[in-house]
Amino acid sequence: MTNTTDVFFNAEDVGKKVYRKRTYYTLCVEQDVLASNSDEADDKFLESGGINHANIDRGLTEENNGVETYIVDANYSDSENTKLLGKVVYEDDEFAKEDGMVELDTLAIED
Repeated sequence: MTNTTDVFFNAEDVGKKVYRKRTYYTLCVEQDVLASNSDEADDKFLESGGINHANIDRGLTEENNGVETYIVDANYSDSENTKLLGKVVYEDDEFAKEDGMVELDTLAIED
């Protein structure tokens, strides 16, 4: 398996695809998700992804030599389209299905 994502998948996920979406704020958050199609991936990104605004605070900044943080804020700016990274498939081995050996096919296309 190549290291193209940190999303965990196994034999039960064969046929699903791994997607990535980059969202622009004042900072950039790039997340991966395991989903059956890009619509499901977009829903997961919207409902369970993004940034935790409670963590956008002074801990994010450097404060040295008299520099103090007055305000820290993050606002949505823009995002790219969700892109397919690959599809979970069985490895090219005669016992792959039996042993649950899977990999990410980065040459897969969107159905």
